[in-house]
Amino acid sequence: MVGTEWASDAVLYQIYPQSFADGDGDGIGDFAGLTERLEYLRWLGVDAVWLNPCFASPFGDAGYDVADFLTTAPRYGTPEDLAKFTDAARRVGIRVLLDLVAGHTSDRHPWFVRSAADPSDHRYVWADRPAPGYVASPGSRPGWYRPNFFDFQPALNFGYARTDPAEPWRQPVDAEGPRANRAALREIMAHWFALGVSGFRVDMASSLVKDDPGFVETGRLWREMRAWMDANHPDNVILAEWGDPARSVPMGFHGDFFLQFGGPNDGAALRSLWNNAAGTVHEEWPAEPCYFDAEGRGSMRPFLAEWERAAKAAAGHGFASLPTANHDFSRLACGPRTREQLAAAFTFQLTWPTVPAIYYGDEIGMRFVPGLPDTEGSVLGPRYNRAGSRTPMQWDATADAGFSTAPAEEFYLPLDPSPDRPDVASQRADESSLLHQVRELIALRRAHPGLGAHAPVELLHTGYPLAYLRGERYLVVVNPRRTPACLPVERELPGRPLFGRGVSLTHSVLRAEGFSYAVFTH
Repeated sequence: MVGTEWASDAVLYQIYPQSFADGDGDGIGDFAGLTERLEYLRWLGVDAVWLNPCFASPFGDAGYDVADFLTTAPRYGTPEDLAKFTDAARRVGIRVLLDLVAGHTSDRHPWFVRSAADPSDHRYVWADRPAPGYVASPGSRPGWYRPNFFDFQPALNFGYARTDPAEPWRQPVDAEGPRANRAALREIMAHWFALGVSGFRVDMASSLVKDDPGFVETGRLWREMRAWMDANHPDNVILAEWGDPARSVPMGFHGDFFLQFGGPNDGAALRSLWNNAAGTVHEEWPAEPCYFDAEGRGSMRPFLAEWERAAKAAAGHGFASLPTANHDFSRLACGPRTREQLAAAFTFQLTWPTVPAIYYGDEIGMRFVPGLPDTEGSVLGPRYNRAGSRTPMQWDATADAGFSTAPAEEFYLPLDPSPDRPDVASQRADESSLLHQVRELIALRRAHPGLGAHAPVELLHTGYPLAYLRGERYLVVVNPRRTPACLPVERELPGRPLFGRGVSLTHSVLRAEGFSYAVFTH
């Protein structure tokens, strides 16, 4: 971790670039808008941001269908504009990470266009006969290709862990095509590192090597990439979209996120905290109450079990990151959950021994907006429309929310139509706002390393209220339910309040009002 310790101490901030800030007035966010809003990010206190894909793309999947990894999409600006943003960000203490779509491209990428015309090209996975899920060749090459997600996202060939003479397209991981693709990944990363990028979040990081029980060959691939980075770019990081830090961090990633999928329980750890079944919902997810629920019916056990597994496996190798939401999952402010409930969630997220990742707008309580049109592949199922988490950032209380000067009908997605939608300007002016509470928590985490990712944690109570010690000097109490809760005190605890509301502590009892939260020290 030498040279990359900044990442394990970071407060990450995820930016969906289409929706953050529009600098040129076309209704779509861009690099110029990002640069203009750096003052806000500096004021908030985050020290690393990661951007969803901003490479050239036909945008069938919001940029996750890349047509050229070495240039930017014109909607965002030029590579020079991105370099200007990364340079300006670094000057105010913020590092920039990009999103690397490692396992596939767009079907319009020149690599695929050539491959679809040349049977000797093995950059992608091609079968000589129909196979389940494969797509017929769009070019002169006979056969069928394997997609990685949508049909227009052909899987790059990183080989198969298990070959089969009956299926000759199952090339070994050291075949010519897989070797070329591994070299291309290094070329892509080095290109953007040279322009000031500090690392990548790797999309679908587990998807590269196919039919790989235990991810043995996948692990070899990423450990090879990590060794190359350690030797040539020792200050930069790769974070996995894997959803299983216990597995991915020992495989070479500096960090991984708890996600709505992944791991032995298909993302149950994260969903058990936030998911109230009112936003992005897969039909196969069990209908279970989450812990941060006003009725107080949830349990911390699923999250704690997976966190303990991740913490043990990642110790000394990297870290797990806990997000408030992401571009594929419901925002915190979703369905019946009100902004009054969010400070308790942030108190937990920003004092737990993980690396916090704030999804843009969650810090002001932007809500998941239901009922939006399918936009750039946002709909994944009858109850799973990702557009609701991707609406424009709400900067002020004007009609266009300060996002863009374009007519509203030209916005990438419609604004939240709620007349009381929150915004940055109003909350910056109100020191009692959620935004100020989040900013104060970030500053508290900075000032007190015992609240950060490295200090130990001791659980005192896992029901309602949730109570835990950090580094023996700090007591954190969170009661996310509507009704009050109390806890007998059987030992001396830190009792000087640093932050919070609604929690009182005496020598015999800890009392927490509904939707309360607090941090105490000695």
